[in-house]
Amino acid sequence: MSRLYLPLLISLAAIWGASFMFIKVADRELEPTTLMFGRTALAAALLFAVLASQAGARRAASEVRAVGWRAVVLGIVGAALPFTLIAWGETHVDSGVAAIGNASMPIFVALIALRYQHSERSSGLRLVGILVGLVGVAVLAGIHPRGGWWGVAGTLAVVVASVAYAIGSLLGQRMVEGTRPLVLTTASMTGAALALLPFALAQLPDEVPGWKTLGSVAALGIAGTAIGQMLYYRMLETDGSARASLVTYLLPVTALFYGAGLLGEPITVEEILGLVLILAGVAFGSGMVRSAWRRREPAPAPQ
Repeated sequence: MSRLYLPLLISLAAIWGASFMFIKVADRELEPTTLMFGRTALAAALLFAVLASQAGARRAASEVRAVGWRAVVLGIVGAALPFTLIAWGETHVDSGVAAIGNASMPIFVALIALRYQHSERSSGLRLVGILVGLVGVAVLAGIHPRGGWWGVAGTLAVVVASVAYAIGSLLGQRMVEGTRPLVLTTASMTGAALALLPFALAQLPDEVPGWKTLGSVAALGIAGTAIGQMLYYRMLETDGSARASLVTYLLPVTALFYGAGLLGEPITVEEILGLVLILAGVAFGSGMVRSAWRRREPAPAPQ
């Protein structure tokens, strides 16, 4: 474990956990597509500026263009679609509920791997973990949901966003092999912004939003997306994907803290139960528990 690991992990959990709160605030005055266009456009501009500072504007633009149509596909699946679904979901559920539902993403990564990555087929504890996590999603959405059926729909929208994140994650893993992470992130955020642009223009507000809304959009684009992505890739470089994925466990906790402490959202028994089941499912379904157990087993004696 590097010396930067814990500071990076805590910072990333604090930033990404707060994103759900900022979405909730901005949802009051902006439509989900307009809100997420602002988020992705700001992120793309900042990421391109960082890329240009490293390689020069002309080379940076050339590298981003070289990603081509793949950037649009990744941007839609990994950003535009899930961002918008979460924003729509939060018009019907609390930010903490959205964060708990979003924590199911690694479960869907493992589930999709059953079909498309034969080397990652789940069995035993991993299969049990997937099932436990899905039960957690059902508990979160279906037991006494606040907001009635619209609350259920909002929760399920966040879960569908997690499926999109899972697909985007698998696509990104394949694409990053031949492309620098910063270039790929910049290109995908640009693709996401372009995909959302026509919808955002069609749903522009009649009046200029207030400073809280504009500040929330800025926080989402600059901190929640651009800086968050750079911190995440830094953690991948220093400590690997297994340790980096542990941020999944902290996001619902920080989001619940922000929602309850700053937005006055109540924390229910159903939310806690759903959170426990989903995180347990992530731990077993991702193979993390099995890997930790194997590391603890004593090495076989030499023959």
